[in-house]
Amino acid sequence: MAQTFIRHYDEEPWRGYASGPPEVFRWIKSGVPWREASKRLFGGVGSLGNGAAMRVAPIGLLCYDDPQALRSMAYDSSQITHAHELGKEGVAIEAYSVAVAVKGALSSHQNGIDTEEVLVELRKFTHSDVYLRKLDRIGELLSQASRSRVQREIGNGVEASSSVPTAIYCFLHNLGNFKEALLYAVSLGGDTDTIAAMTGAISGAYHGLKVIPEQWRSRLEQKDYIESLAEKLWNMKAMRTAL
Repeated sequence: MAQTFIRHYDEEPWRGYASGPPEVFRWIKSGVPWREASKRLFGGVGSLGNGAAMRVAPIGLLCYDDPQALRSMAYDSSQITHAHELGKEGVAIEAYSVAVAVKGALSSHQNGIDTEEVLVELRKFTHSDVYLRKLDRIGELLSQASRSRVQREIGNGVEASSSVPTAIYCFLHNLGNFKEALLYAVSLGGDTDTIAAMTGAISGAYHGLKVIPEQWRSRLEQKDYIESLAEKLWNMKAMRTAL
């Protein structure tokens, strides 16, 4: 996975990378082990940003029924670029949110998932007091919070702890509507692209492909390639389940 990131960066360095990952890629290319390279960032504590959480959705899908494997794989995937404990925990929580959404979609419950049950599941999974406090705020603000309160009390920044909980909030606040969940995420300002991507991962896992507006899907870069990867992921999961 690290080598894939490096290859993509070398091919298209103009994609808008933050300063940290290219440094990590250079260290890995010079011989630093991938588990150690990202620890060098920010004075040796690693990045607590949300970039690794933004890309973790496939792990949530693949391991939706195995929380222990999900956490291990999520931590490893984060370690390549975001080694800070809050960064890695945010990755695991985002992946588990996708997993909970998948389980909700597969449930036979006629009314779908319950927001409080989702938060209970996430609290049980979470190891960090920082994220536990944010999950508590989500529950308190879901019914009648203004956007300014969500921005102020949950966050809309580039740190994983200020954006992963926000994506969860956007999903739960707009539980019945994928499009509205993403538009709401963007309306909060701040790190809009990443928060909306994480919101879409959770909401999409719950609602499925059919709810994504066709005009959005048709404009997706490398649409056919991404859909083929999704098919391969599904087949991989089906094979593992059969075993």
